[in-house]
Amino acid sequence: MSKVIYHSKINQIGEFAQEALADGMLILFKEGAPADLADYCFVHSHDDLKQDIQVGQTIHLGDHVFNITSVGDVASVNFRELGHITLRFDGNQQAELPGTVHVNGQQPTQLFVGDEVKILSN
Repeated sequence: MSKVIYHSKINQIGEFAQEALADGMLILFKEGAPADLADYCFVHSHDDLKQDIQVGQTIHLGDHVFNITSVGDVASVNFRELGHITLRFDGNQQAELPGTVHVNGQQPTQLFVGDEVKILSN
């Protein structure tokens, strides 16, 4: 049975966040993100990350579900401390950047304020 290790909601969508999403990446940052970064982010309420993000877990964004295929070296630390990760929808088996989490699944075209962000571990 899957266990929820993280749960929050999107509270604000930066002016350019949907453009970044269209380019294949989704940037999450907790409330209070620096203004120049917030323009590119989906800003969310922040929860405690109950265990490190790992390959094989799933991320739920609104109605979309993604399998994690690789995790950058500092992604869990950044997410725990800043509520910040960059999701790439390319299914790469090796993380391109230290703060990136790669997933496979159909890339969403849009997310909305109020959409839930959940990470589940098996």
